[in-house]
Amino acid sequence: MLACVVFVPSAPLLVPELAGPDAVDTLEARSAVRDAGVLLARHATRWVAVGADDFIAPVRSDDYIAPVRSGDDAAAGDPLASRSIPTVGGFGRFGVDVPVSLERVGGERPPGRLPLSMLIAGWLRGQVDAESVRPVVVDPDVRPEVACELGRALSAEISSDPEPIGVLVVADGATALTPKAPGGGRRDSAVELQQRIVDGIAAADVDVLRGLDVATCDAEGVAGRAAWQVVAGLVGDSPMTAKVLYSDAPFGVGYVVAAWTPGDTP
Repeated sequence: MLACVVFVPSAPLLVPELAGPDAVDTLEARSAVRDAGVLLARHATRWVAVGADDFIAPVRSDDYIAPVRSGDDAAAGDPLASRSIPTVGGFGRFGVDVPVSLERVGGERPPGRLPLSMLIAGWLRGQVDAESVRPVVVDPDVRPEVACELGRALSAEISSDPEPIGVLVVADGATALTPKAPGGGRRDSAVELQQRIVDGIAAADVDVLRGLDVATCDAEGVAGRAAWQVVAGLVGDSPMTAKVLYSDAPFGVGYVVAAWTPGDTP
């Protein structure tokens, strides 16, 4: 059963070893992300993490990468298991090889190259000692209707599990929110789109997330569109209570940390 949905950004600088001791701009975001992880672990120790792929040539099935089970659990013939994702990885390509694992107890499997979204998921799992993370790696170019369809399939799986399952959504917003932003400086159109996204998450309004336009999001550098639309499909019409823990753009990129809990009250 679905216990809680938490939204965090995919910023490597959330990891202290990567940010360095003088990176004070990351402190508030990191604290909010850790608080969100604590909240998610309080509701469930088994997580499903949803995030976009960022380095592997997509293995396409009807224009999306289906959810995958980690390591040896990838199921042949399972429509929700398109390929295997490593359970162990590290942040070496971001400057410091901080190890992470998607499982509390994973044996001595060799590390592999995890997408950044799953590195963040594994790092946060370790910060709060959650039991496991099942990775759901999505093609960043997936069409909205297909992303929502994928979310509905995930919802059916989660609903059929008698144990509480937490969903961790790892996704970034627009990249042109401040004068020095990596998306080419500040653009009003990016700021407006980011505000729409934040308002949608703050209201647990799946219609806002479902309605995000592919071309508009691409133009404003919104890498999280696909992951958010998967979760829109997963939640569907179920009532959710939302709480935003953080929303800012410390490096010109939109970061939002939030939690949705089922029902009309937290």
